[in-house]
Amino acid sequence: MMAQQEQIQDLKVRLSQFVDRIEALDPEETSVEDIDRLISMLEELENKMKE
Repeated sequence: MMAQQEQIQDLKVRLSQFVDRIEALDPEETSVEDIDRLISMLEELENKMKE
């Protein structure tokens, strides 16, 4: 199991990637698949936090 500090750092990186993706979205061109991918990323982050 990852040390708590490493786990926190990993979560920070993933959250930063998630925020970057949201900021890069163009509302006019965003598809359902894009939204599904973002939801999956959030679920992954949530699962990592529970570990």
